[in-house]
Amino acid sequence: MLAGQMEGWFYIAALLLVGAGFMKVRDPAPTSGALAAAGLPAPRPAALTLGVAEIVIGAGALLVGGRWFGGAVAAVYSGFAGFVGVALARRLPIQSCGCFGRTDTPPSWLHVTSNVAAVAGAAWYAAVDGTSLPAMLADQPLGGLPYLAFLATGVAALYLILAELPRLNALGARPT
Repeated sequence: MLAGQMEGWFYIAALLLVGAGFMKVRDPAPTSGALAAAGLPAPRPAALTLGVAEIVIGAGALLVGGRWFGGAVAAVYSGFAGFVGVALARRLPIQSCGCFGRTDTPPSWLHVTSNVAAVAGAAWYAAVDGTSLPAMLADQPLGGLPYLAFLATGVAALYLILAELPRLNALGARPT
Protein backbone atom coordinates (compact mmCIF):
# COMPACT_ATOMS: atom_id res chain seq x y z
CA MET A 1 0.00 0.00 0.00
CA LEU A 2 2.84 2.41 0.80
CA ALA A 3 4.22 1.93 -2.71
CA GLY A 4 0.96 3.15 -4.26
CA GLN A 5 0.86 6.16 -1.95
CA MET A 6 4.46 7.10 -2.71
CA GLU A 7 3.88 6.70 -6.44
CA GLY A 8 0.79 8.89 -6.26
CA TRP A 9 2.69 11.54 -4.31
CA PHE A 10 5.45 11.44 -6.91
CA TYR A 11 3.02 11.99 -9.79
CA ILE A 12 1.38 14.87 -7.92
CA ALA A 13 4.79 16.43 -7.31
CA ALA A 14 5.72 16.02 -10.99
CA LEU A 15 2.42 17.58 -12.09
CA LEU A 16 3.00 20.53 -9.75
CA LEU A 17 6.49 20.90 -11.15
CA VAL A 18 5.13 21.17 -14.70
CA GLY A 19 2.53 23.69 -13.57
CA ALA A 20 5.08 25.77 -11.66
CA GLY A 21 7.35 25.76 -14.70
CA PHE A 22 4.54 27.04 -16.90
CA MET A 23 3.81 29.82 -14.41
CA LYS A 24 7.48 30.88 -14.43
CA VAL A 25 7.59 30.89 -18.23
CA ARG A 26 4.33 32.85 -18.41
CA ASP A 27 5.49 35.45 -15.87
CA PRO A 28 9.09 35.20 -14.68
CA ALA A 29 8.88 38.40 -12.58
CA PRO A 30 7.95 36.76 -9.22
CA THR A 31 10.78 34.23 -9.56
CA SER A 32 13.25 36.94 -10.55
CA GLY A 33 12.13 38.95 -7.53
CA ALA A 34 12.59 35.99 -5.19
CA LEU A 35 16.08 35.31 -6.55
CA ALA A 36 17.00 38.99 -6.22
CA ALA A 37 15.70 39.14 -2.63
CA ALA A 38 18.00 36.21 -1.82
CA GLY A 39 20.96 38.01 -3.37
CA LEU A 40 21.17 35.63 -6.31
CA PRO A 41 21.47 36.57 -9.99
CA ALA A 42 17.94 37.33 -11.08
CA PRO A 43 17.76 38.24 -14.75
CA ARG A 44 14.57 37.35 -16.59
CA PRO A 45 16.34 34.65 -18.68
CA ALA A 46 17.38 32.83 -15.49
CA ALA A 47 13.77 32.61 -14.30
CA LEU A 48 12.64 31.52 -17.77
CA THR A 49 15.34 28.85 -17.91
CA LEU A 50 14.31 27.57 -14.50
CA GLY A 51 10.70 27.37 -15.69
CA VAL A 52 11.62 25.48 -18.86
CA ALA A 53 13.78 23.06 -16.84
CA GLU A 54 10.88 22.39 -14.48
CA ILE A 55 8.56 21.66 -17.40
CA VAL A 56 11.04 19.29 -19.05
CA ILE A 57 11.88 17.43 -15.84
CA GLY A 58 8.27 17.17 -14.67
CA ALA A 59 6.96 16.10 -18.08
CA GLY A 60 9.80 13.61 -18.48
CA ALA A 61 9.03 12.15 -15.06
CA LEU A 62 5.40 11.71 -16.01
CA LEU A 63 5.84 10.49 -19.59
CA VAL A 64 9.11 8.53 -19.38
CA GLY A 65 9.58 7.73 -15.70
CA GLY A 66 12.60 5.90 -14.39
CA ARG A 67 15.54 6.52 -12.11
CA TRP A 68 16.98 9.53 -13.91
CA PHE A 69 13.77 11.56 -13.88
CA GLY A 70 12.99 10.47 -10.32
CA GLY A 71 16.42 11.72 -9.26
CA ALA A 72 16.00 14.95 -11.21
CA VAL A 73 12.64 15.65 -9.54
CA ALA A 74 14.22 14.95 -6.14
CA ALA A 75 17.08 17.35 -6.94
CA VAL A 76 14.74 20.14 -8.04
CA TYR A 77 12.56 19.83 -4.96
CA SER A 78 15.67 19.68 -2.75
CA GLY A 79 16.71 23.00 -4.24
CA PHE A 80 13.24 24.45 -3.63
CA ALA A 81 13.20 23.25 -0.01
CA GLY A 82 16.66 24.68 0.61
CA PHE A 83 15.90 28.01 -1.04
CA VAL A 84 12.60 28.55 0.77
CA GLY A 85 14.00 27.29 4.07
CA VAL A 86 16.94 29.69 3.93
CA ALA A 87 14.69 32.55 2.82
CA LEU A 88 12.32 31.95 5.73
CA ALA A 89 15.12 31.49 8.26
CA ARG A 90 16.74 34.74 7.13
CA ARG A 91 13.36 36.49 6.94
CA LEU A 92 14.02 37.59 3.38
CA PRO A 93 11.30 39.82 1.93
CA ILE A 94 9.95 37.33 -0.62
CA GLN A 95 6.36 37.90 -1.68
CA SER A 96 6.29 34.89 -4.02
CA CYS A 97 8.59 32.26 -5.46
CA GLY A 98 6.70 32.38 -8.75
CA CYS A 99 5.49 28.79 -8.59
CA PHE A 100 1.84 29.76 -8.71
CA GLY A 101 2.21 32.67 -11.10
CA ARG A 102 1.11 35.23 -8.57
CA THR A 103 2.94 37.89 -6.63
CA ASP A 104 0.93 37.47 -3.45
CA THR A 105 1.69 33.86 -2.50
CA PRO A 106 4.35 34.20 0.19
CA PRO A 107 6.40 31.05 0.78
CA SER A 108 5.88 29.39 4.14
CA TRP A 109 7.11 26.46 6.15
CA LEU A 110 4.30 24.50 4.48
CA HIS A 111 6.25 24.94 1.23
CA VAL A 112 9.38 23.53 2.84
CA THR A 113 7.46 20.58 4.28
CA SER A 114 5.75 19.74 1.00
CA ASN A 115 9.05 20.09 -0.88
CA VAL A 116 10.76 17.70 1.54
CA ALA A 117 7.87 15.26 1.10
CA ALA A 118 8.28 15.58 -2.69
CA VAL A 119 11.99 14.80 -2.30
CA ALA A 120 11.10 11.66 -0.33
CA GLY A 121 8.56 10.55 -2.95
CA ALA A 122 10.94 11.25 -5.81
CA ALA A 123 13.85 9.48 -4.09
CA TRP A 124 11.64 6.45 -3.52
CA TYR A 125 10.48 6.59 -7.15
CA ALA A 126 14.09 6.74 -8.37
CA ALA A 127 15.12 3.87 -6.08
CA VAL A 128 12.39 1.56 -7.41
CA ASP A 129 12.86 2.75 -11.01
CA GLY A 130 9.26 3.93 -11.19
CA THR A 131 7.11 3.57 -14.25
CA SER A 132 5.68 6.34 -16.40
CA LEU A 133 2.20 7.64 -15.71
CA PRO A 134 0.79 6.30 -19.01
CA ALA A 135 2.16 2.83 -18.26
CA MET A 136 0.76 2.94 -14.74
CA LEU A 137 -2.65 4.12 -16.00
CA ALA A 138 -2.81 1.16 -18.39
CA ASP A 139 -3.15 -1.13 -15.35
CA GLN A 140 -5.87 0.94 -13.69
CA PRO A 141 -9.63 0.32 -13.89
CA LEU A 142 -11.73 2.48 -16.22
CA GLY A 143 -8.71 3.51 -18.24
CA GLY A 144 -7.17 5.24 -15.24
CA LEU A 145 -9.84 7.94 -15.01
CA PRO A 146 -10.40 7.47 -11.25
CA TYR A 147 -6.64 7.65 -10.66
CA LEU A 148 -6.37 10.81 -12.77
CA ALA A 149 -9.19 12.31 -10.68
CA PHE A 150 -7.23 11.38 -7.55
CA LEU A 151 -4.14 13.13 -8.94
CA ALA A 152 -6.13 16.22 -9.92
CA THR A 153 -7.61 16.37 -6.42
CA GLY A 154 -4.15 16.08 -4.90
CA VAL A 155 -2.79 18.88 -7.08
CA ALA A 156 -5.77 21.11 -6.25
CA ALA A 157 -5.48 20.40 -2.52
CA LEU A 158 -1.77 21.21 -2.49
CA TYR A 159 -2.37 24.39 -4.44
CA LEU A 160 -4.94 25.51 -1.86
CA ILE A 161 -2.67 24.59 1.04
CA LEU A 162 0.45 26.20 -0.41
CA ALA A 163 -0.96 29.25 -2.19
CA GLU A 164 -4.18 30.22 -0.50
CA LEU A 165 -3.73 29.19 3.14
CA PRO A 166 -0.53 31.23 3.72
CA ARG A 167 -2.04 34.18 1.88
CA LEU A 168 -5.14 34.03 4.06
CA ASN A 169 -3.01 33.68 7.19
CA ALA A 170 -0.98 36.72 6.15
CA LEU A 171 -4.23 38.67 5.90
CA GLY A 172 -5.13 37.59 9.42
CA ALA A 173 -7.89 35.19 8.41
CA ARG A 174 -8.24 32.05 10.45
CA PRO A 175 -10.20 28.95 9.46
CA THR A 176 -13.32 28.41 11.56
